[in-house]
Amino acid sequence: MFVINNFLMAVAQLIDFLLTIYMWMIIGRAVISWVNADPYNPVVRFLYEITEPPLAKIRRFLPLSMGGIDFSPMILIMGIMFLQSFLVPTLKQIAMSFG
Repeated sequence: MFVINNFLMAVAQLIDFLLTIYMWMIIGRAVISWVNADPYNPVVRFLYEITEPPLAKIRRFLPLSMGGIDFSPMILIMGIMFLQSFLVPTLKQIAMSFG
């Protein structure tokens, strides 16, 4: 059973790491939008391509009359933080039950 324990712990840590990296990508995209970076830069294009699909889905549910401020990155970051504080510890507790 220790194999299942180790596997689930590794999956939980990997999910936590990937969520943290994605959160920093969202923050980077927000900063880039403030400084009006070159849209043809490969890094800028990568950040936009990787973050736009979930942000566009969130924007569909937000009201448009919010003073011109895009709150979708903040909402997505809060969703990531929720997953990090719910999903990751839950996987770790399930792993400990096999150990």
